[in-house]
Amino acid sequence: MKDDSLYHFSLGTTTHDLPAMFGDVKFVCVGGSPRRMKSFIKHIAAELSMEDAKSEYPNICAGTDRFVMYKTGPVLSVSHGMGVPSTGIMLNELIKLLHHAQCTDVTIIRIGTSGGIGLAPGTVVITKQAVDATFLPKFEQVILGKTVVRNTDLDQSLAEELLQCSKELNQFETVIGNTMCTLDFYEGQARLDGAFCSYTEKDKQDYLKKANEAGVCNIEMESSVFAAMCKLSGLRAAVVCVTLLDRLKGDQLSSSHEVLQQRPQILVGSYIKKNKSKVCSWDQWL
Repeated sequence: MKDDSLYHFSLGTTTHDLPAMFGDVKFVCVGGSPRRMKSFIKHIAAELSMEDAKSEYPNICAGTDRFVMYKTGPVLSVSHGMGVPSTGIMLNELIKLLHHAQCTDVTIIRIGTSGGIGLAPGTVVITKQAVDATFLPKFEQVILGKTVVRNTDLDQSLAEELLQCSKELNQFETVIGNTMCTLDFYEGQARLDGAFCSYTEKDKQDYLKKANEAGVCNIEMESSVFAAMCKLSGLRAAVVCVTLLDRLKGDQLSSSHEVLQQRPQILVGSYIKKNKSKVCSWDQWL
């Protein structure tokens, strides 16, 4: 296309010089919350001593209210909203953006929150494989009336590098395991506290224990589409989520998890700092 409008970013190939704006990007971090992604860009700027952490970072996507995007040096921070559909829309435009900007050797990491299964709250899970609600490693999408199944494998060497970073930090427990991606927060995740519930506490416990036996460590709502689209586009990708509760012990989330939510930022920030030498001409941002 001569003119490619990235509608939900309020960016385009004829309205913006995308190579000049984004051609130096080497690391992309995405997450659901706009507020958290702004917090991350401030954290990474301070971690890398690249800019004043107290600086105000303009939202590159200010022309729309769908997503937010922030940048410091070769690091891009983008929100994706909640759930598979919102994440899929964002990733389509992000992948096109990286293509139009002629970016190379990009690593993309989703940072977020999740419900753990048999893990203490605060444990960070690095996803080995994204699985669906039947514990199968696949992402299904209906295209032209037909179900298309895509692979949800993530980069295992990247997962191991992140785990090693966590060991070196020695600040919180981190594990590698499968992440179950659901299409719903309530019944889709076997919660008992939604508006509707057609099963018992025993049914819930039996299901979650089966998930755990299948290698599932945590539950969230974006990993499958993220893994599938990154795999399809050849992007080196990882998912890093903190667990806010153990679902075997309850369903309700409290509002006192702000400190725990920072753990994926801390780990990914440490990883980027450790790997800054892999970025050509990194000194130009210091």
